[in-house]
Amino acid sequence: MPLLKVEDLNVRYGSIQGTAGLSFEVNAGEIVALIGSNGAGKSSTLKAILGMASYVSGSIVYNGQSLKNMKPHEVVGLGVGYSPEGRRVFPALSVQDNLRVGGYTRSTQEFEQRSEQIYGYFPRLKERYKQDAGSLSGGEQQMLAIGRALMSFPKLFLLDEPSLGLAPIIVERIGEILREVQQTEKISVILSEQNAIWALGLASRAVILELGRVVAKGEAAELRESSKIRNAYLGLD
Repeated sequence: MPLLKVEDLNVRYGSIQGTAGLSFEVNAGEIVALIGSNGAGKSSTLKAILGMASYVSGSIVYNGQSLKNMKPHEVVGLGVGYSPEGRRVFPALSVQDNLRVGGYTRSTQEFEQRSEQIYGYFPRLKERYKQDAGSLSGGEQQMLAIGRALMSFPKLFLLDEPSLGLAPIIVERIGEILREVQQTEKISVILSEQNAIWALGLASRAVILELGRVVAKGEAAELRESSKIRNAYLGLD
């Protein structure tokens, strides 16, 4: 049984269509990439999973349980973490306090242990743990947003556009860290990305979206090598 099953998902914002009949699955311990341009439905999908966007039809089942009508904090309580597009760290709070927000349900001892694990993944954050998050570089803020989401020990991690606005060398470093976290903690990841080459290099499987619909899905390596997919949807040739 898949960890997450999204079936015939139709997200609407008034008269605006977010997704249209979208279906895919995520198995335990794998990275699945949602790839598409801005407005393709990637963020709508993640927000629907988290309970931040309502859907008029379809179903989302996580670990055998329907997420329909659940509040975001309830979904997080089931083991789903979320790092939003645009990072959205709390700029006036220190790095340490941003992590504390992510681990608000944990005891002091659990927080201290987990924050040290996060600093192990992101040594740069350890060096800056007293700094206000607003003073960090874009790459450091992205690392903090990921670290904050990981504080809740998620089984499923939703990661929205982590490469957006970052230098290629920073994007590659974040990819290395993400792979390390995923392999160490055996978590499942849904990676929403416009950067197709990078996402396909990280993911085992991918779903390509256009105007809220699935236009292709399968093994990431196969999609990356398909000239039809590269030309039509990824803009790679």
